[in-house]
Amino acid sequence: MSRFFSYEGLTAVFGTVYLGLMTNVLLLVTSLPLVVLLMTTDPSVSWPFIALAIPLAAPGVSAAFTVFRDNANGGAEVIRGFFAGWRATWRRAMVLGALASAVVTVLLVDVQLLGNGDLGVVVVPVLALLAVLAATVALIGLVAIAEVPHARLGEVIRAAAYLGLRRWYLSAVSLFALGLQFALFANMPAVALGITAAPALYLAWANSRFTLRPVLDIDEVVAR
Repeated sequence: MSRFFSYEGLTAVFGTVYLGLMTNVLLLVTSLPLVVLLMTTDPSVSWPFIALAIPLAAPGVSAAFTVFRDNANGGAEVIRGFFAGWRATWRRAMVLGALASAVVTVLLVDVQLLGNGDLGVVVVPVLALLAVLAATVALIGLVAIAEVPHARLGEVIRAAAYLGLRRWYLSAVSLFALGLQFALFANMPAVALGITAAPALYLAWANSRFTLRPVLDIDEVVAR
């Protein structure tokens, strides 16, 4: 067996599995109001409450991104790192979540109201793109504050919007992966919550972190 598996290799495998499973558990705990609403109600009816619950779940996402950052830098304390990230980012994360939730909610309501009108063919795609942009800014913004917890929120939003559009292909992959995660949650919530949540977020984190490299590595615009 030692010819095929080294102690270091097995440790790395178990560490990765532990990282994913524990991050999933912590995400579930910190996002419980949103998860309960999604699992027990009809979103078409309970969407106002879901919109209010999204900001409460945002700090858990930024905390997960903090865990991924620490792991990439050699850290292995998942639980401690998660709650340290939650405490460091929860205010900005909730504001980002609230802004994104409000913008997307208004845009989707407009889509519903204008979709059947004469201008629906023109207006609906524009509103849908704006909703996608809002989701992109929120995602990249959460990664930015996980990297630089004391970043100014206005600069984070500007950097996320500009770089998210500039590297739209990475943003598209991230949103597609998260879209698949939500689809899996709708059909197999136990698998989505227990297994695939962390890998989907990790992919989104890695793409968004690469997207932010011009400001994080060169001028540190996000930090000022």
